[in-house]
Amino acid sequence: MGLKRRTGTKNPSILSSEFFIQNHADIISCIAMIFVVGLLFQVTAPLASIFVVMHHNVTEGLDPNDIVLYTYGRQDACVITFYFLIAIVMHAILQEYALDKLNRKLHLSKVKHSKFNESGQLLIFYLISLIWGGDIILREGYLLNISQLWQDYPHNEMTFMFKFYFIVQLAYWLHCYPELYFQKVKKDEMKPRIIYTTLYLVFLTAAYVLNFTRIAICLSVLHYVVESIFHTSRLLYFAERSRAASYGFTVWNVLFVLVRLGSISLSVLTFWYGLAKQQVTPAMDIVTGNFNTQLIRINCLVAVFLLQAWMMWNFINFHMKRLRERAAQAASSKKKALAKKEKKQKKDELKKVSEDEVNELPEVDQNTKKDLRSRTGVSTKSKRN
Repeated sequence: MGLKRRTGTKNPSILSSEFFIQNHADIISCIAMIFVVGLLFQVTAPLASIFVVMHHNVTEGLDPNDIVLYTYGRQDACVITFYFLIAIVMHAILQEYALDKLNRKLHLSKVKHSKFNESGQLLIFYLISLIWGGDIILREGYLLNISQLWQDYPHNEMTFMFKFYFIVQLAYWLHCYPELYFQKVKKDEMKPRIIYTTLYLVFLTAAYVLNFTRIAICLSVLHYVVESIFHTSRLLYFAERSRAASYGFTVWNVLFVLVRLGSISLSVLTFWYGLAKQQVTPAMDIVTGNFNTQLIRINCLVAVFLLQAWMMWNFINFHMKRLRERAAQAASSKKKALAKKEKKQKKDELKKVSEDEVNELPEVDQNTKKDLRSRTGVSTKSKRN
């Protein structure tokens, strides 16, 4: 593939850290190709299919018109591993052929360069997930019949695209950890990235394992709408499209609060009212996939509440920080303007005092003084010329 990070003119030594960073996409794409090529041979096909093909098919009957349904299981870890490798390769392709070229045109600073790459990568993923998840919601009919989010629980059977959506989600957020090393992210930027990556993984994995995938896909699509607008606005800001970025951030400010309220409302409706009317079990039933216990539902609801509250807290702190920065900037500008005005006033006062002193002299001395000033001015001009 030839995807190499152009970080220097000298070629690093083989098996060194720098060599692996520059050539990680080629190395990982070769590993992924081993699984794909393995499907072509009868001997290796059973082993390779564990990593490539979707497993845990629970569809009964041989009718080709039947919808193929899947549940989750241990072999999903192998499939996630394969698409984890694919995510790293796709990340490198997008970085090399799109984001790096844009960075060179925009001439961004190192700080903006890192944030631009982060927003560019996340925006593409959010848009794909938004379109994909929205299509699943429309196909399954959740938008017109919201009661399907809790009816007929446990929801341990999924269509191919439904299950594939969660497999890709988990694989993508897992690949964000090694990307911190591949992209040479600074230590001060690592913490927030690790935090939001871990939160995505924890909530998506919990929803997938506990069979709360229907409510999870709706909440994720709502969240991805807001995040897409934010990262689009940030990219426009870095591209110096200030007016468009300002409109985008304004829309983001409004939708962020609305989506937080909508996520809480949808969670209360599902976990507190909807699932309480379904098949409630006193203890977890792993065999049937029924995790509809009061303890689990309350914990899930509290977890969603805390997540939304944490996001709102960060949102408020972000805007308060911006207000303080603007107030400090305005005060600094006002102070500079006042100092400049005072300096001008002192200069005018000194000039006025000098003129008053000349006026107090006798008429002959005044003319001599003015003549000396005019000559001094002329000589000064001639020297400058």
